[in-house]
Amino acid sequence: MTDKLISSLQANRVVPLVQADDPVTALKISEALLAGGLDVLEVVLRTDAAMDCLEAIAKEFPQAHVGAGTVLSADQAQEVIRRGAGFIVSPGLDQASVDVAKEANIPILPGISTATELQSAWNMGLRVVKLFPASVVGGPKMLKALSSVFRDVRFMPTGGVSPANLKDHLDIPAVLACGGSWLTPKDAIENEDFDAITKLAKEAIAIAES
Repeated sequence: MTDKLISSLQANRVVPLVQADDPVTALKISEALLAGGLDVLEVVLRTDAAMDCLEAIAKEFPQAHVGAGTVLSADQAQEVIRRGAGFIVSPGLDQASVDVAKEANIPILPGISTATELQSAWNMGLRVVKLFPASVVGGPKMLKALSSVFRDVRFMPTGGVSPANLKDHLDIPAVLACGGSWLTPKDAIENEDFDAITKLAKEAIAIAES
């Protein structure tokens, strides 16, 4: 992990997921999140336009840490790097994707949900991982259990994290930051209520700082 990315994650403690059907909307979402104080953005590959959205955001907001999420393969990893991703997040642990990221000197946070997967990641030299889906596999209790054994690993739990349980996750010393889709609600995007997204970003930072 780069020092700048680690510093931003430690400062904000929250990573919003950006999902859009077109680059124009993606830019508006990103602008709203940045206005709210969040400068680490995970653009998820869940729409046909995701790669174009990623490229547009990376070019428009060079001051932000723009990464790609939902990266499923080595080919996708290579493409998101070409499109400007500064880091990679995946739902699971894939050796080939990890190799691509290491070759490009790009941070990768693979998803893990068991001690076995985390041990594999640890033996790949990874020390920051994503717990996914966090709420399904045990949330804070799972994080405490895993971090007691893998004492040099930091976590980014994602999946089921919300304002109601954000502090429970962040209070665990091993948690670096939390990923969350609640910051970019579908109804706000459809209604073009980007001020609501800015408000949610500010509220998340306030919870993290409390």
